[in-house]
Order: sequence, then structure tokens, then C-alpha cells
Amino acid sequence: MDIKNKVSSVGNDFAKRMMNKMGFEDGKGLGKYGQGRTEVVELSKQRGRRGFGLHLEGLEPCNVSWDFEAEKVSAEERVLWMPECHDDPPEMQELRQWMVEGPKKMTIDDETHFCDPEVLKNILGLKTVFDQLEPEEMRRARTRSNSFETIRGVIFQNRAAMKMANIDAIFDFMFTNPTDEKGNSLILYNELLYFADICAGPGGFSEYVLWRKGWHTKGFGFTLKGPNDFKLEEFFAGSPETFEPYYGVGGIEGDGDIYVPENLREFRRFVMENTEGKGLHFVMADGGFSVEGQENIQEILSKRLYLCQFLCALSVLRTGGHFVCKLFDIFTPFSVGLVYLMYRAFKKICIHKPNTSRPANSERYLICKWRREDTKDIHDYMFEINCRLGQLSGVTSSLDVIEVVPVDLLKDEHAFFNYIVASNDRLGKWQILNLAKIRAFAQNNELYEERQSDLRKECLKLWKVPDRARSAPSKPDPKSKFFELMKGESSDYMNFKAEELTQEKLKAITSIYDYYCIVLGMETNNQSQTCFILSLGRNHIFWKEPRTLGCRWIKLDLKMDLPANTLLCAELVQELNGEGRAQRRIKAVHILDALCLGGDDVRALSFMERIHHVQKFVKAVSKPSIPNLTPIKAKEIFPLREIDQVFNHLTMKVVKGSGGIPQLCYSMTDGKHFIPSGLLILKTVEYPWIIAYSKTNQRTYFFNTKTRTSVFDGPNEAISSFRSCFISRLFWSWDSGVKLVDGHIAASGKVHRHTITDFVDHALGR
Repeated sequence: MDIKNKVSSVGNDFAKRMMNKMGFEDGKGLGKYGQGRTEVVELSKQRGRRGFGLHLEGLEPCNVSWDFEAEKVSAEERVLWMPECHDDPPEMQELRQWMVEGPKKMTIDDETHFCDPEVLKNILGLKTVFDQLEPEEMRRARTRSNSFETIRGVIFQNRAAMKMANIDAIFDFMFTNPTDEKGNSLILYNELLYFADICAGPGGFSEYVLWRKGWHTKGFGFTLKGPNDFKLEEFFAGSPETFEPYYGVGGIEGDGDIYVPENLREFRRFVMENTEGKGLHFVMADGGFSVEGQENIQEILSKRLYLCQFLCALSVLRTGGHFVCKLFDIFTPFSVGLVYLMYRAFKKICIHKPNTSRPANSERYLICKWRREDTKDIHDYMFEINCRLGQLSGVTSSLDVIEVVPVDLLKDEHAFFNYIVASNDRLGKWQILNLAKIRAFAQNNELYEERQSDLRKECLKLWKVPDRARSAPSKPDPKSKFFELMKGESSDYMNFKAEELTQEKLKAITSIYDYYCIVLGMETNNQSQTCFILSLGRNHIFWKEPRTLGCRWIKLDLKMDLPANTLLCAELVQELNGEGRAQRRIKAVHILDALCLGGDDVRALSFMERIHHVQKFVKAVSKPSIPNLTPIKAKEIFPLREIDQVFNHLTMKVVKGSGGIPQLCYSMTDGKHFIPSGLLILKTVEYPWIIAYSKTNQRTYFFNTKTRTSVFDGPNEAISSFRSCFISRLFWSWDSGVKLVDGHIAASGKVHRHTITDFVDHALGR
């Protein structure tokens, strides 16, 4: 006899002896008259906090089983696109005839135009069963029954981020790597990937995109202010330095209400202004709100949210852009009509339920690919519908917009109609199956979904997401981070001071095409305050002046956010806005060059490639909506052969505190100016190579002065790295005695404006 049975036997013998002492006889109950119960006491079937006598019809505890073969689950997903519409988008004159108003309706059980009536009946019936179940019991049963439940958020802040990772991968990364119909990238040369995340707090969708693309993307957020606002501090995987929430009227002080027409207009203005009028590559929308106790009419309650998300996307997307939006049921003519309008506004659409969307709920996603041209009328029509819904939103109004496209027209569009019905029936049957599965798991606590672990591994591999726990990014000390980014390269050269430009140095320049120049500002002791800037992420930014690299890194006391693993060569500049007493001084950061940008090591790139990356980087991190944020800019770069452009930016202005005496200033393209200290001249080609100009071919080429060979495209050995450019710097100081403009006194032996221009003209054969 094993220990367990032995203990059980001893326990039973002891119990019998105790019962016998109390007068127990087989077949009789205890008590003076044998009135006690004789039946075996059943095990308790009480669940959670239910009363002992509560009976839940349809959810009675039992040993019900589940046929796991009835549901086919796989990490692979089938995408079903709707047949393409080849008609032009409808015009406003036609659209305005489509809207129908009628009595407000708060039931959905008779909405069977676009589904099998039996499917709708079964969905509503099964949902009703769970109305009696405690939330905690429902959660436990759902967690145990869902085949994909354990995927959760992985490295991201929530499950929403993994939904976007799932959708992006299943649709061939059409969002994070958008292409046109010919397979060419929608992202132009040196352009950021622009996106918007609307009705999407706390921001899981955006965290995924920022993780996937890093600082090469710029996001605009538009969501309701409050407890579900964007939680940027929770963006552990994808850092938020290139994400900018904007809330409509009032900017960051706005309310983010997408129903408000003025907010929609203002968000569009802001996006277009910050994408050079081109618009976004894609828009994500994940709007939803609590409908506890009203789950069956979630679609009706969400109708205006559907509309405004569609409307907002059309207002900010560029031609060829993409859109993904969360929907719930789409049984009503209003919802189906909205989907039809998107069918006419995009070249391809699809309704898809990803694996990460819980199978027992009504959630699904509308995927829209390649926005068509000439969709302005559809946008304007939706805008008018939203305004009308606003007018009818009062509790006293008995009217509502019930159709945006006539039902007869929707049914006559056979390809569209058949797709919607098939989608509703397919997703409805899948939902019914999984609601029944949850009911079985609620009834039988012994049931368990054994496929969860394997499916998690398969999905993460397919979606190219690492299988590791979420953790906050570390913040190492700046010295350690600096040496990590340098990757073993000696930093001694950073102590080198730029050589003074003399007439002898000027004459030693072999090819004028090898050089670029930058105007430096004046900060302290009438000198430029050039420095190295190191970011550990967000506002953990440090700086150090050249020639002091043996000293510690100092926290930069400026209001700015930069991606981690960024190392810049920059200048701290006092920008001036206006003249005289009304003049404002603004501390700014001007980037001269870069070593690392958000983890991208750019040291080995050519000088102009590095500058192009810097210009792109600056667009990504700039956040014009945030007041008092320190401006960060890429320095304006001029080829030495175009030195006249530099002098065209020089002007005399009255600087506040100068006693009304005009001073030499450098005017920037954005209208601001600063007091210059001189010109930094950089050699960007490695010896023995130079750049020369071919009059025959009307273009520059690379010439090797040793081998006497020439090529049009520069070889790698001709490219000056950051180190080479930094070491070979020349500085033309614009101190006293240097004549730049009329009225200046020219001291002998110095390099003046005419010295440079004469040299350039001679070099160019002018």
C-alpha cells in the first residue's frame, strides 16, 4: 500500500470510530431520532463570489468536454482581399443624395441585410449567456481557452502593440515598409516614414512602429486626453523621441476629441505643415470605449467613432497611403456604408481578424491599401455627416443618420455585397465557436488549451518579434556609453583644434570641389561653443567640449529629447529673433556633424551622406507643438565653390544690448539670425583623391593624383570619415581686422572676403 492510500485508510478508520461513539448505525442518520441525513455530502460547486444557491442557466458546472479538432488554429493566416473597384470615386453631388435620416435605433437583432440571420441570432444568444458570469470567471475561462492568449504584449507595453506587429507581418509589412503597386518604396530618398496613430492611447501601435523603424520614422498622435492618453514613459521597446502627440485646437493643450470638426481640421493642418504638404504614409486607428452591459449594440454605439476615424485618415493620408482601423460588428447599413466609401477611396481593402484579436469578441480590422487620388469629395461628405451627427447627438433628438449609402446600392454592388456577407458569416461562425469554447471552459475548470506555448513561439518567429520579457531600457553612465559607441576607436583626435585659415593655407588647397563650409556662431569669449553631445535616451543628454575629453560628461541643461545611442558634433548657439528691444534670444543646438544617430554608426559615410542623415534626424526629433523646447537644427552647408551664398546671408542688424549699433549677423532660412564667429572649412575627400570638374561631361569626377586614374563614382577609399574631416578642419575667424562687408577695416596679412572670392573665382576659371 502506498503512503497516500495508507493515510487515507487511517483517516477513514478514525472517522468511523468517532461516528460509532456518537451512536451512528449504518443506514440511519445521527441524532436522537436518527433524523440526520444519510446521503453523501456532495463537493461544493460554488464558483467565485456567487451565492451558494445561485443557478446560472447554460453555465452549470459539469464535466463537459471540448473537441479541439473542431477549431483549426495556425500561426499562418489567410488574407482575403475584396475584389478591386475600378470606378472613379463618387462626386459630392451624388454623395449628398445618399444620406438617410430616420428614428434612432438601439437594437441590432433584426439587422440581417448583410449576414445570415441564424449567425446573428446565435452570436447574440451566446453573448447573453455570459451576462450572468462574473468578470473574473469570464477572464479566467477566456485566458485558458484562447489558443493565442499567452502571446500578450511580449516586449511591448500592451497587447495592442502585438496586434499591430501581427497585422504588419501578415500583410507583408505594408505599413512599416510601404510600397506602391509596382513594388517601389513609397518613402522618398532621405525621407522619414510618416504615420499617425489616432484614438490609440496609451500608444501600443506606435510603440511597435517605433521599435521596428527606430528614429527613421515620425509619428503624430491624436487621442482623447485623460486616463487613456499616450503613455510615452511606457514606450520601452520603441523609444518615443520621434513621436509627437497633438490634440487638435490648442495643440498639446487641446482635448483630442475626434468628434469635434475643428480638432479634425487642426490636426490635418499640423500634419501637412510638418510633412512638407505631402501627408502620411499610413494611419492606424484603434478607437474603442467601454460598452459594459451593452455589448450587443457595440456597433451602434461606435458608429460615429468609425466615421471620424475614417474621416481623419482620409484627411492626412498621401496618395498611395495605407490605413488600418479597428472595427467591431458591421451588420448595420450605416457601418457597411462607411466601409463602401473606403472601398471607393482605396484601391484595395480587406476585413481581417488577426490571431492576436481574441476569437470570441467582435473585433476585426479594416485594411485599406493605396489611397486613390480625387477622394476629397468622399472626405468632405464624411465631414458633413459628422457635423450632422453632432447636431443630432442631443438626448432629446429622436432622429439619427441611419444610412450613408443606400442599402439598394450596396446590394447592387455584387462583389462588395457578397464579400461583406461572406466576411460577416465567416467571422460570426468563428466567434460562435469560440464563445461556446469559453462556456465549456467556464463549466469545466479541468479543460486546458495545450497549444498555447507552441503557437506563441511560431507566431513570434513569423512576425519577427523577439521572444523575451519586457524590460525598461538601461541608463548607463555617459562615459561607458561613449566608449561603447566609439567601438574601440581612439578619441584622441577629438582634442585637435581646427587650424587657422591663412593665406598660405588657402593657396595650399588643391581642389576647391573637395571642401564644404559652415558658419559658426558666437557664444562665449567671442568664440563658437562647439561640443560633443551624447544622448542616453529621452532627456538624458550630456555634453563635453573638444580638448576636454578627459573630463567628465556634463548634463545638458536644455529642454530636448534625443534617441539613445546618439553622438553628435554640435554647436550651442544663441539665436536671435527680431531686432532692437523686441528681440528674443533663443538657445539652440546646431548639429555640425554626426558619429552615431540613434544607434546608427555613420562615421564611415561620406560627409554629405552624414549631413543628409542629420537633416533627416532633425526632422524626426523636432516637435514644434511643444513650447519652450530647445530648437535643434542641422547646420546650413555650403560648397566652398559657392562661397558667395555665405556672404549673401550676412547682414547688419541691431542686436539688443549693443547700444543701437548694428552688428554683423548671419540670417538663417527660417528668419532667425545669430552673431557669427567665423567659417569652418571641411575637407571631405581623402588623399590621394581629389574631385575635379569635367567640362566635356558637365559633371564632377574623382581623380587619383598618384595613379592618374579617374572615376565618376567615388571609391570608398576616397571618402573622408568623420575622423578625417574633424582632423583636417580649417577655421577662418571673423575677428577684428577681417573685412567682410563695406565699412569694415581690412588689416594686412589677414584673409578677407575678397581674398576668398578671388581664390574661388581663379579656381573656377572665372
